[in-house]
Amino acid sequence: MNLIERIEHWGDAHHPRWIDFVRISLGLVIFAKGVSFIMDRDSVASLIEQTHFQLSIWSAVHYVVFAHIVGGIFIILGLRTRLAVALQIPILIGAVFFVNITKGFSFLNSEFWLSLIVLMLLIYFLIVGSGPMSLDKEMDKPGYKRRI
Repeated sequence: MNLIERIEHWGDAHHPRWIDFVRISLGLVIFAKGVSFIMDRDSVASLIEQTHFQLSIWSAVHYVVFAHIVGGIFIILGLRTRLAVALQIPILIGAVFFVNITKGFSFLNSEFWLSLIVLMLLIYFLIVGSGPMSLDKEMDKPGYKRRI
């Protein structure tokens, strides 16, 4: 049994059902943030400019919006959760350590605390996976056939 299989086995054995509701709520928050970024792309561009990102601002904005919308839906459904979470983590690291930390650690900086909590939950779901109430678990059942 290699390391990845051990992590998956540990995640399956230590995943209570109520955590799935946390995963769904996390996906809803990420999806809602993606929708808000679509509504105001200029603010996203200004946030990315604050980080002194060297590549194209245009491509970074589109990556953030796409990853939040599609990743949020995948996390809600529990479909390829680890992949969706892995695409979210660099965005949240940038949000926590480069964008929101410049405004300080005060309790009034709610964006920082929300980003920090979301980042911790993403790391948790990267380790434990999607859980029993997910499309991943449904597709892993014996006899499951994909019909396209």
